[in-house]
Amino acid sequence: MLFRFFIFLVGFGLAVAGGISIIAYLNIMTTGHGFAEYIFFMSQRIETYLFFTGVFIIWLSIYFPLQK
Repeated sequence: MLFRFFIFLVGFGLAVAGGISIIAYLNIMTTGHGFAEYIFFMSQRIETYLFFTGVFIIWLSIYFPLQK
């Protein structure tokens, strides 16, 4: 149980770090770039992958069956 909680916290940390960066990069659109350019730019950033990895780890820690 403690191990699953630790994995949950690791995933949460990754998701928060990636999510904050994704929100911060929204400032690109204020410089005149469109939404499609923002999506293209974010697909090349490691922070996007951190966010999705963190969400996946959180999902695994919650829904992965408990081994006895």
